[in-house]
Amino acid sequence: MPSNNISAEQQRLNANALKEVPLEKWGPYLSERQWGTVREDYSAAGDAWNYFTHDQSRSRVYRWGEDGIAGICDMHQNLCFSIALWNGKDAILKERLFGLTNTEGNHGEDVKELYYYLDNTPTHSYMKYLYKYPQAAFPYKQLVDVNGSLPKTATEFELLDTGIFNENNYFDVRVKYAKYAEEDICIEIKITNRGNEEAAIAVLPTLWFRNRWLFGNTLQKPLLEKQPSLTNAGIVKATHERLGSYYFYHQATDETLMTENETNTERVFGYANESVFVKDAFHDAVVHHPPGLQQQLQNKSSGTKFSPVYRLSIAAKQSQKIFLRLSKDELQHPFDETFNTVFTDRKKEADEFYKNLLPQNISADNANIQRQAFAGLLWSKQFYQFDIERWLEGDTHNIHPPEERKQGRNAGWEHVKIADVLSMPDKWEYPWFAAWDLCFHCIPMAMVDPAFAKNQLILLCREWYMSPAAQIPAYEWNFSDVNPPIQAWAALQVYRIEKEIHGTSDISFLKRIFQKLMLNFTWWANREDANENGIFTGGFLGLDNIGVIDRNRLPAGTFLEQVDATSWMGMYAMNMMEIALEIAQTDNTYEDVVTKFYEHFVLIASSLNEALWDTEDNFFYDSLHTSGEGNIALKVRSLVGLSVLFGAGIISNDALKKLPDFEKRMNYIKDYRAQNNKFLPCEQVSEKGDILISLIHKERLIQLLEVMLDEDEFLSPGGIRALSKFHRQHPFHLQFNHTDFSIGYVSGESDNSMFGGNSNWRGPVWMPLNFLIIQTLRQRHYFYRDSIQLAFPAGSSNLQTLQQIADHLSAKIVSIFQQDNNGVRPVHGRDNWFYQQPENKDLVLFYEYYHGDTARGLGASHQSGWSSLVAALIQSYEVI
Repeated sequence: MPSNNISAEQQRLNANALKEVPLEKWGPYLSERQWGTVREDYSAAGDAWNYFTHDQSRSRVYRWGEDGIAGICDMHQNLCFSIALWNGKDAILKERLFGLTNTEGNHGEDVKELYYYLDNTPTHSYMKYLYKYPQAAFPYKQLVDVNGSLPKTATEFELLDTGIFNENNYFDVRVKYAKYAEEDICIEIKITNRGNEEAAIAVLPTLWFRNRWLFGNTLQKPLLEKQPSLTNAGIVKATHERLGSYYFYHQATDETLMTENETNTERVFGYANESVFVKDAFHDAVVHHPPGLQQQLQNKSSGTKFSPVYRLSIAAKQSQKIFLRLSKDELQHPFDETFNTVFTDRKKEADEFYKNLLPQNISADNANIQRQAFAGLLWSKQFYQFDIERWLEGDTHNIHPPEERKQGRNAGWEHVKIADVLSMPDKWEYPWFAAWDLCFHCIPMAMVDPAFAKNQLILLCREWYMSPAAQIPAYEWNFSDVNPPIQAWAALQVYRIEKEIHGTSDISFLKRIFQKLMLNFTWWANREDANENGIFTGGFLGLDNIGVIDRNRLPAGTFLEQVDATSWMGMYAMNMMEIALEIAQTDNTYEDVVTKFYEHFVLIASSLNEALWDTEDNFFYDSLHTSGEGNIALKVRSLVGLSVLFGAGIISNDALKKLPDFEKRMNYIKDYRAQNNKFLPCEQVSEKGDILISLIHKERLIQLLEVMLDEDEFLSPGGIRALSKFHRQHPFHLQFNHTDFSIGYVSGESDNSMFGGNSNWRGPVWMPLNFLIIQTLRQRHYFYRDSIQLAFPAGSSNLQTLQQIADHLSAKIVSIFQQDNNGVRPVHGRDNWFYQQPENKDLVLFYEYYHGDTARGLGASHQSGWSSLVAALIQSYEVI
């Protein structure tokens, strides 16, 4: 229920909700990796990783965005701020995070750094970030060489495995932001020497303009100009034709450097620079210090990239702080006592905001996990620009893409012209939107900022995203891929969360997104039902390598009727029906579409159960249709077969009473199908008269759950596995098209290169589908109550209701991140020695997926997009 105590942060959110774009002008919108992205790739073959490399990133101007460590920027990414570091031993400045490209890692691309999102508020009034910087030379080459030599059966070689942190010879670099006002941002950088000896570090807080003038996007080049210094502070004025003027205040230092955000053409392309004032000039001056360069940068009074340099020597176990401020105002005393109190005040306000949200009697550890999950979600909001037409055609007088690109990746999506702040899956590993990821992000986002969550769901349906044929783009790597269509489900969740937590019923939001999703549903029905029989295709559907063969690349004359595609479409139809039901309570013009989607659901349920249920195994399997070998059931026990659980919805008795025409039509369909011996979806009525409509009947529900809850099949210490453990001893083999294919249980990283090899749906636990399973069990319990009791785990004498099973699964998911009595968190796996140290014991990482036997974190280490769903589990469910 909404709280009567409106915090200062909530007041700011309420003001934002009235804006056309419910967003703060300044936030953590700076990417952590722009290099190696599709939008910066202008190669003929589409080899993004090798066209614009990490090695080039310090020297070469980006076309579509910027990156940095612990950075911020304005909502259009004109002016950027982040930190750069040098320990006196590295061959380069540490300006951005390092990681392996797809071909360098034995399991695909992977960031190789230690950094943590510690805190954030939805308006970014208070933010905290931690970066751990070694005092020895950063082991770039070792990380590349060792990972390149490892087979796919080996665990990834991570930064902690290099031994560089073994003696605690590193710096904790903690960056805090506190807004004095919306356009007045106070910055504190605290550097702590964790080692046992004094150590030196150079800190370069860097302010720069994104280079848009090179590409004809500005009439006037922006300017950073040094101003006369104050008693204890230097000043730089930033002037931009769109942004206006800002003042950057920095603690006094004898060394300040100015350059231009321009490509070092000599280093990157082999021809002479017009001047020494290039993008990587700070790197050369600080690390290599050629004669005269540092003085030239020091004497330069204006440019587009600026940094004061703080050369610190920090005693063992001690800390030093650096203060900075970015403000619209001219200040005479930027670092007076109000500067210090703003951090205290904003931290207090953040605590109050989250306290109003927390469940009663929550443990300190769970509160910490939830707070960091929200922090990661909020830090992962990123400015994202991509104009496909300009990307394909190239910029006048600048980048000229080869002709091959016009027939390659993302050709045909010329209408896509994005320049928005989006919720990203991961700011390093996946620094782009992903359609179904974003839907899951919006669940925890709605808990703290429902206006932004609604904005995100609407945004991907807007004309500059959705194709003219109404396909929603999947993600940057290939817009034409198909992700599970869960936008309607997400819209319902956001609507209900806002209603429950914030007391608002936004019917206008439901109407707006319903109109667009009607078009998208029709696209699915027309494009992904190959036989026009209610059984759907779709390809990998976000589940990468879950199939025995690549579901995205089938030979000509072959198609795959997919359980999951069909289940998702059943779920889509049901969720659209539920949205229409909600709207029809106050607008009876929607009654007809309630009927429309009910009928869609009935037909899809019928086709699914009649065509893809295996009566021998009591499981749902995909069916491969070939021109020469007939139909082949792909008997793989995976989440594909369990996805039928999600296709269910509720028709409340109160809602039904207001829709007599729909009730009449529904009864007619039921009677007609019963009389003609046709399949009918499950209908279960609650004590209140509410109706559950489900893709599967109670008997099949029980049969699937008995398999799912078996520890030798799907049930693991951290939740439900993506693939049954049964396939460890019994891999599934397929002989097809003169080729042998097989799939077996893999508890950890992928053992094959399908979809790049950097994700694995063949055994590990994936947070989003576990969330759906838990939600499904709670929904079913409302109707079945104690009439369904199952052994948990299967084979035991411990009978549990569906509600209790959902509680146990919630507990398993949350336990991935919790400390046990020895201070061990399963998520950290073999690295717990590091995270048991006092300064690290509260740090939590949120991964892409989790080991099927140990619950150790795997894949992208900061995918707190959908892994922040754990915050919703902690919030909404009783964790036993």
